[in-house]
Amino acid sequence: MRAVLGFFLAMSISVQSANAGELLDQDFRRLASDEVVNLGEAYSGKVVLVVNTASKCGFTSQYEGLESLYEEYQEAGLVVLGFPSNDFMGQEPGTEAEIQEFCRLTYSVKFPMFEKVSVKEGDAHPFYVELAAESGTYPSWNFHKYLIGKDGKLIAQFGPRTKPYDEELLGSIKTALAN
Repeated sequence: MRAVLGFFLAMSISVQSANAGELLDQDFRRLASDEVVNLGEAYSGKVVLVVNTASKCGFTSQYEGLESLYEEYQEAGLVVLGFPSNDFMGQEPGTEAEIQEFCRLTYSVKFPMFEKVSVKEGDAHPFYVELAAESGTYPSWNFHKYLIGKDGKLIAQFGPRTKPYDEELLGSIKTALAN
């Protein structure tokens, strides 16, 4: 009887662990590439900062801070994931190759960037639909941020005006890295 109970307990724990990362169980193509990455597999156990980006926005300079965050906290387990989007005033009109070149040459971006997607309510990619459902908020502009914990669950969301080194965002990242 104990063996049977032990088996069911182990199965329950493994199902709970699998469900914890469902938010990140998404396949995306790397920016300007044919390589497809499953976010859950690639970033399992990491703290993930998801950001919808644009190259011609008043907040575009946030690329610099996002890259600095990535460089500073990467070894501790943080990954920043960029998702270019042309949803707001056409501020990401370029091709994926143009976006990649701009990010690398202008801001030395090395954090992972993925395919251009829609993030706006009503037309959002399923990943952003899930992020909005979990947080209660769709991006209202470029550089909206969602923080996901090591367990794959949403921790918090931060609006576009929140800079990468904002005290609240940085505190949330540090707490998530420590857990």
